[in-house]
Parts: sequence; structure tokens; C-alpha cells
Amino acid sequence: MERGSFHVQQLTGATRFLLVLAAAFAFTTVALLSTGVSPLEAYRLVLFGAFSTPVRLSDMMMLAAPLLLCATGLTITFAGGLYNLGVEGQIIVGAIAAMVPLRLWPDWPPLLLWLLAGLSGMTGGAFWAMLIGALRRYAGVSEIFAGLGMNFLASGLALYMVLGPWRRQTSASLSGTELLPRELWLPTLDRLRLAPAAPVIAVLALGVVWWALTGTRWGLEVRAVGLNPAVAGRLGIATARRMGETLAACGALAGVAGMIQVVAVHHALIPNISSGIGLIGLLVALLARADPRWLLPISVAFATFTVGSIQLPLTLGIDSAIAGVLQGALVLFALAARVQK
Repeated sequence: MERGSFHVQQLTGATRFLLVLAAAFAFTTVALLSTGVSPLEAYRLVLFGAFSTPVRLSDMMMLAAPLLLCATGLTITFAGGLYNLGVEGQIIVGAIAAMVPLRLWPDWPPLLLWLLAGLSGMTGGAFWAMLIGALRRYAGVSEIFAGLGMNFLASGLALYMVLGPWRRQTSASLSGTELLPRELWLPTLDRLRLAPAAPVIAVLALGVVWWALTGTRWGLEVRAVGLNPAVAGRLGIATARRMGETLAACGALAGVAGMIQVVAVHHALIPNISSGIGLIGLLVALLARADPRWLLPISVAFATFTVGSIQLPLTLGIDSAIAGVLQGALVLFALAARVQK
């Protein structure tokens, strides 16, 4: 390399991160200035609004939990060389599946029903993800396009359940099904909307996946398949099976996220039960470069941006979507920083 030449890859990880952060904030600042809004005031609300009251802090944690679950699942598929864009649909189907035992046996002990709802959510999400794998393997459909199509199908299924078999007794409503009995709601802290079990489940899932990907033979084989499936196959690794397992694992975690949305957040099935969490989880996984060490802090940061931005329309009269601009800019510049010259 010639003296004085410069490459992005020469930068240390910390320097690259700071440059990405600066570029994202510069881009977002220009967007804010174009609307005549004070960037400092907007950033104050976006960055610190989630910590302004205990209720908003609890909302942030309840968003970070399913977000972390989805990002963790996507890390598995990224390790296996797959892009699971169907995670939104897997959240929805997981939520629908979780509702089944809650509606069939509402008189059973709550703890047993929560376990059944969790298992049902995992099964539903995994099944929906495996359909994508089947389309990829047997029909030659890219998992990207298959996943997007399955998302639309899952949304239609949720709408059908809300307006059809599970419609409210009084009249069908787009606001969702009847609320679950109060005793079936996941316990929350007094006067807050925080169900402590949700973030605990998410962090435990992250720990298990981290260990599985970095400390087991299965994880080594998954990463080998992700790097070069042809070579992995010649080494005796069942590449198709490992790819299917990564999709199923990701779908299972997305299904747990759907279950949390049902029993801890909305306490019912609503048409938009996924709330875009799967897509934000995709941004988290991309920004973290599928590195489990970064998933938790980035998930918390994205949840903070989202909850803090809710105050923007009331306080500054601008759309709360500015948080999405910041999130997208972070991912965009992070991807650009990886390009080798």
C-alpha cells in the first residue's frame, strides 16, 4: 500500500463507529433543518424522551424486548447466509398461534397457559419460517421474495381472525379481538406497563443464541454454510438442513416476540400486532453486523429513538417518523463504511 493512501478498512472499529454516528446525525440534522425545526430540541426528545418518565421508560423496555428477540433470530439466519425478510409475518403467526390456547382454555392456570402460549408462538413462527425455506429449496424462490410474500399472507390471516372467527361479541372491529381476561395478562410492575418477564426472556434468548453460534459444533457448521455452502457440503455438512434450522430458529424467536405482544402489550390480537418490530429488528441486525455482542445496546437505542419520537408531533409539530430517518441513516452509513476500495 502506498504511503498516504487511505481506506475505510484501515480505521479502527471505534473510529468507524464514530464516523458512522456523525454522518447519520448530520444527515438527520439536514432533514430537520429543512422543516424549520430545531435539531437540538428534536434530538433531546428522541434521545432522552424515553427516560423522561417511568411509564415511557417501561414502554421503551417493552419495545426493546421483542425487538431484541427478532434481531437475535435474524443473527442466526445471517450466520447461515440467509436474509429472512419474512420475520414480520413470523411475529404475526406466532401471535395468532399464542392466542389459541389462551382462547381455548381460559380457565387453566395462568402460568401453564403462558407456557403453552409461548410454545404455540414458537411453533407458529417456526412453521411460517420453514415454509419460506421450503419455497427456497423446492420451488427455487429466493427467501427474500418468499418472506415478503408470506408477510402479506400473515397480515391477511390476522385480519381474517380479528374480523372473522375471533371477532368481538358485540361487533367485528379493526381494533382487535376481545381483551384477554385480566388474570392472563403477563404480570406488570405497579402503575407501569412493564412486564419484567419480557426483557428477561429476550436477554436469555440472546445468551443462548450467542453460545450456540460461537461455542457449539452446530454454530460452527452454520457459519461455515453461511460463508460457502458448496465447500461446507463437500466437508460433509448438511447445508440444506442447517439452512432450514436457522430459519426455524429465527421464526421461533419471532413467534415468542408475537406472544409477548399478545400477553404483555396489547392483551389481544390486533391486525397490526407486529407493529413493524420485525423490520426494525432487521435494521438492528444489519447495524450490529450480526454480532451478538452489539444486539442488546443497539436494540435499546432503537427502542429509545422510537419511544422518544412519539412526543415530536405534540411538542414540535413534526412527524415521529424522524426516528426512522435516524435509524435508517445509521444503517445506511454503516453499510457504506464496510465497502472496501
